[in-house]
Amino acid sequence: MPEFLNPFSGTVPDRKLTKEELIRAIRLDLAAEHEAVHLYMAHAQAADDPLAKKVLADIADEERVHAGEFARLLAILTGDEDALLAQGAKEVDEMALELSAPETAEKPEKPNVEEMTIGSLKK
Repeated sequence: MPEFLNPFSGTVPDRKLTKEELIRAIRLDLAAEHEAVHLYMAHAQAADDPLAKKVLADIADEERVHAGEFARLLAILTGDEDALLAQGAKEVDEMALELSAPETAEKPEKPNVEEMTIGSLKK
């Protein structure tokens, strides 16, 4: 949410951020984009005016693009973000498969995360 009352909210530090501080700041920026999507979609769903609904939904989509930009930047800065996110996605896929598959179905092997590279994650 806006922090206009906080006088230090928009100030530039007197030194450059360390890489770790930058990564933390980008994670906060990413969270803010997700929060903005939530807020704009809630406003669009609550609005009666068709133009307002359309504009708010469009802005929400733009925030999702921004979230993608921050996520990509995090992947570059951290070096392991994509592999960890892919691991989490595979875990959810396995759970979904367990819930939809008969009890006698074979469970898929867990991926060897150490062998994953950014190139191997592309489909």
